[in-house]
Amino acid sequence: MAIVRRSEKRDAILRLIQQTDCHPSADWVYQQMKDTYPGLSLGTVYRNLKQLSELNIIRRVGVIQGQERFDRETRPHAHFICNRCGLVLDLPDQEPGQGFVQACSEQYGFVVEGHEFNLCGLCADCKKIMKLEELQS
Repeated sequence: MAIVRRSEKRDAILRLIQQTDCHPSADWVYQQMKDTYPGLSLGTVYRNLKQLSELNIIRRVGVIQGQERFDRETRPHAHFICNRCGLVLDLPDQEPGQGFVQACSEQYGFVVEGHEFNLCGLCADCKKIMKLEELQS
């Protein structure tokens, strides 16, 4: 494993992610930090987020509405992703079932080294908006 040098900007990016409940994108992180770190580039943010996720310090959630999103929580847990607004919610009490993973491993003969579980649909707010739109049409 390569030795990772400390970096003031990387430490600041990590602090920001650890202090938010949202699942930020690189652009969100950049927008939050650019005034404090005027020399910060979006490329630097991307590289540091990639490195932090490769070190398992943060977790990649996936690409949502065209942007890679990240999570401060690295333990296995499920997410709900709204197809309309892009909201990402942790479902911390809903760990993906180990029985399912084990059954797939046995059935298909592979070794699972990790898994993700995402539920997709409409969040409560978007569901309300859609009902209002239906009533108005």
